[in-house]
Amino acid sequence: MKGLAGRQLLRTTATILIALAACCTLILLFGKTPAAAMQSLFFGNFSSPYYFGSMLNTAAFFMLAGTGSAISIKSGNMNLGGEGQVYLGGFTACLVLNSLRLPAFLCATAALLLSLSAGAAMACVSAFLEEKRGARPLLTSFLLSAAAIPLIDGFITSSDAARTTNMLALPPIAEEYRLPQLLPPSPLTASFFAALALCPAAWYLMFKSRYGSRMQVWGTAPLFARFAGYSSPANSYSALALSGALHALTGFFAVTGCYYTCHKGFSTNMGWNALNVALLSGSNPLSVIPVSLLLAWIFTSASRVSLTQGFDFDIAGIVQGIILFSVSLTYVRGLRNRKGRTASKAGKDTKSPAGGKA
Repeated sequence: MKGLAGRQLLRTTATILIALAACCTLILLFGKTPAAAMQSLFFGNFSSPYYFGSMLNTAAFFMLAGTGSAISIKSGNMNLGGEGQVYLGGFTACLVLNSLRLPAFLCATAALLLSLSAGAAMACVSAFLEEKRGARPLLTSFLLSAAAIPLIDGFITSSDAARTTNMLALPPIAEEYRLPQLLPPSPLTASFFAALALCPAAWYLMFKSRYGSRMQVWGTAPLFARFAGYSSPANSYSALALSGALHALTGFFAVTGCYYTCHKGFSTNMGWNALNVALLSGSNPLSVIPVSLLLAWIFTSASRVSLTQGFDFDIAGIVQGIILFSVSLTYVRGLRNRKGRTASKAGKDTKSPAGGKA
């Protein structure tokens, strides 16, 4: 286990360094004032409450959605539909908060529960397709997300507020539903501490509970899990429901604590960044915390440098692609090595000590 943790730490460190090297290279090649841009890249997030709070707020989103991705990976049901689930969660929350006429606490509770339910239900469609049709969630979750995003865009465009918001957003939620800012004027809210509390809870569920042990068996040795009598539907539905709910929770907090409305495209890249976090952390919710802080620092710094230096492109988007490509290669290579070791061991087990067939 220590060897695996060491290799994971080495891979994560190498990927982060590659991302930083890419940022620095782009700044040196295209920056108007490279020296000032480099200083802003490394230290700008700590220069004011706004930048620091924005970084922590981004890290909170990464922690919530990243934990959802980690659960799906550990269970063997990789969820690539995070972006659509975040969008659906935020859309549902905004719709409920603008529609229900109940006391504030009841309305906020209903919005939260319905948001979580919407994200979980969307993810469970992939579980249904896997159990009934053998379709892998890796593909179906992505396709469902790709279909849901333009559909939600259409609902926003056709809403009553379309004319007043240039068809870009739902009406803003009332002040009583907005989470208070902890470090004004930054968007940092209590969602950051909720994310910090959720990660250890998810770690306990995944690594210290009976349910988590079975989930990991399904993720690493599905054939053994099936022969051991573990329920495949229970694993698929529960893990994907948890993953979808956590992505939807990210959308809920984005609407109630950051944007105060559901506007078109607010979830862009959230799902892919969550996948980056999960893969870099080895799908360990405790490791999700430092990885989320590091990536939030890199992405917010890179976006700020792009704006202040007048770049024609977004450095953060390029860095995101580099990280995703790097961790994906590592993940695929790890799967191939694991399958190779399993096949090799199975071949040895079929031979008798004398060299004949068992």
